[in-house]
Amino acid sequence: MPDVIVTHPDFVAVSITSTVSSVASEKRFQSHLTVRELKGKLEMITGASMDSMKIEVFNSNNKSIGKLTNDEAVLKDVLENGLRLHVTDPDAVGFNEGDVEKYEMSKEEYESREDTVQAFKKKNKLGRFNPEVQAKLAAQEQENKEKALKMNVGDRCEANTPNQPARRGEIMFVGETNFKAGYWVGVKFDEPVGKHDGLVEGKRYFTCQNKYGAMVQPRYVEVGDFPPLDDDLFSDDEI
Repeated sequence: MPDVIVTHPDFVAVSITSTVSSVASEKRFQSHLTVRELKGKLEMITGASMDSMKIEVFNSNNKSIGKLTNDEAVLKDVLENGLRLHVTDPDAVGFNEGDVEKYEMSKEEYESREDTVQAFKKKNKLGRFNPEVQAKLAAQEQENKEKALKMNVGDRCEANTPNQPARRGEIMFVGETNFKAGYWVGVKFDEPVGKHDGLVEGKRYFTCQNKYGAMVQPRYVEVGDFPPLDDDLFSDDEI
C-alpha cells in the first residue's frame, strides 16, 4: 500500500522562499511554536539570521497579507495551511532590500507543481477539491446569483448572517466584486453594525458612513418591507 500523508491540526503546512537562498521548499511546523521559534527553524532552512530576518506572508494568489512581527505570537493564531513565507535578512552580506526582487511564483506555476499543499489536496480530494464540497459550493454560488439578480439598488432588506441577529438597511450594490468570486450585496445598515463605508480592499463599491456598510452574500439577504431595527452586534460572516 502506498504511503498516505495525513494532515494534522497540530501542524501547519507552508511553503518557504527567501532572498538569502534560491531554494524554495514546503515544510510542516508544529502549530504551538512561537514566531521566534519558527525563525530559529527558518534560519537553518534559509541561512537568514533569526535575529534580523523578516517574514512576509503571501496567500495562494501570491498576494501579501502581512508580516510576522510579533515574536511571541503562536503559529496556530497567525498562520494556516497553504500560505507562503518569504524570508529576507537585511543584515546578510550584500543585501539591499530595495535592489532585491522578491520571489513571486505565478498562479499557473503554483498550480502546475506536484509538491504543493494544493496538489496534495487535489490528489486526496480534500477541502474545496472534495466532490461533496464542490457540489455544495456550486449550489451556494447558484443560489447567490439567482437571488442577486432579483435585487435592486435602493431596496429595503434584512440581513440574516449565521450566528448574528437580523439587521436591516438599504441595498447599495449588487454584483460581482474584485475581493472574492461570485455575487455580493452591498448593504447600508440603519445602525453602525457594519464593517466599513463601502470601500473594500481599496475599491469603492458604494458610499455610506463608516461602520454602516457591509458586503453580504445574497443568500443571507431578504428584500421586502423592513422597518429599521436596533442592533449593534458584529459578524465574521461578512467582508
